[in-house]
Amino acid sequence: MNLYFRLLLLFWKIKKNKDYQKLLDTVECRFRVLPSDCDINLHLTNSRYLAFMDLARTWMTERIGLFSAVMKKRWFPIVNATAITYIKDIKPFESFSVSTRLVGWDHKYFYIEQKFHSERGLHAIAYVRGVFRKKKGIVSVQEMLDVAGFDGQAPILPTEIMHWKAMLEEKKVNNK
Repeated sequence: MNLYFRLLLLFWKIKKNKDYQKLLDTVECRFRVLPSDCDINLHLTNSRYLAFMDLARTWMTERIGLFSAVMKKRWFPIVNATAITYIKDIKPFESFSVSTRLVGWDHKYFYIEQKFHSERGLHAIAYVRGVFRKKKGIVSVQEMLDVAGFDGQAPILPTEIMHWKAMLEEKKVNNK
């Protein structure tokens, strides 16, 4: 239930937002671990990391100026794949941030890096591959970039994303 409350708070924050960033900038979103976010080991449970990542990507969509356009066009973000590495736990009541950054794209997918930080340092790093869906299929990367007003060069995907992308393709080939 607290994630719905956090989502409502995020929508309120989106409504008040007047501060926008560039498409490839890192966007920060702050949270605090509530007892209901913890597992029996008394730290942030694994599934909550993914939920906080969803909220942080929604905030990023707003901060880079795409949220209202995406909502108006009735495009829906779809996560195709996620890879996360947990480094150290986040304790109850600890404040932390999720930094979210679009690191690049290919012919079909966008690739996003998300990092969890607190005063104690880096807690987790994740990569997300996704698309936007519309009524009649997938929104093309170029269409999304046009709506974002981006006319620069596509960044070169980091080596770790290229390796991850290759592994994802191998999974498809080897599991037919």
